[in-house]
Amino acid sequence: MSPKVILLFSGKRKSGKDFLTDHLQELLKDRCEILKISQPIKSHWARENNLNLNELLSDNEYKEQYRLDMIKWSEAMRDKDYGCFCKQACLNAADKPIWIVSDIRRKTDIQWFKETYKDIIKTIRICADDDTRRARGYQFKSGVDDVASECDLDDYTEWDLVINNGEGRQPLKEQLSSIISLISLS
Repeated sequence: MSPKVILLFSGKRKSGKDFLTDHLQELLKDRCEILKISQPIKSHWARENNLNLNELLSDNEYKEQYRLDMIKWSEAMRDKDYGCFCKQACLNAADKPIWIVSDIRRKTDIQWFKETYKDIIKTIRICADDDTRRARGYQFKSGVDDVASECDLDDYTEWDLVINNGEGRQPLKEQLSSIISLISLS
């Protein structure tokens, strides 16, 4: 079974992407699968460096120790094939009608999904002000927060939905409702 809709989520570090996509998955239950483009990157990195994959996949300080090196390696891989990690994430996806890709970071990620899956793609940008992100543990790191993996989509404007997940944000239920309104499973 191919997915009927693919939701591509993007946002800066500590904007709340995982929080929202985890709650969306709870709401949609067995109709959806969360895919992470970072999964194949982190899997490779864990194997090559004898690291704990579960810790790399979590949102904690362990991952931050390796983030810069993972970014450099993944950029070299993308230079050879810009869709390599998107492809790999999809190969491992379950047969569900809704795919949630929780970590879109580049225009080429969106390009690959639109070229591959055409009209079933919906793009969602999660925004949060710097004070909110700092309260969630964000600290600017040169070489991480000022490179393509964090900045390439800053000037992208073709979002199907933009959600403010910072100061003055809507209640979670309303945020999830606006995301659900993008899903049509006819």
